Amino acid sequence: VQLQASGGGLVQAGGSLRLSCAASGRTFTIYGVGWFRQAPGKEREFVAAISRSGGSSYYADSVKGRFTISRDNAKNTVYLQMNSLKPEDTAVYYCGAARYFSIAYRDQSTYDYWGQGTLVTVSS
Repeated sequence: VQLQASGGGLVQAGGSLRLSCAASGRTFTIYGVGWFRQAPGKEREFVAAISRSGGSSYYADSVKGRFTISRDNAKNTVYLQMNSLKPEDTAVYYCGAARYFSIAYRDQSTYDYWGQGTLVTVSS
């Protein structure tokens, strides 16, 4: 499966952005999907994940209550709605797809495929 992340940009603190992760190739519904981010000089970290059906979602504590992950399997797309953005949310955001999606959704090694990343910059 090929993943294409988009929707990043420059936004002021307190603003919103919606990221998209569009998939092509194999049947999208067999994959759980996660969003990770990597800030300059830092390691990539887990942000949010969603199960194959969309019935379960998971969030890092740092984004809980501000970010919402969702998916539209008819469109082969997963979204990350980001509200109340903070300067510390500035990072390159990556989406990944996992064939065997389990409790290890926070672990990057769970994911089989990755998109190219989209840059989110939040100004203060």
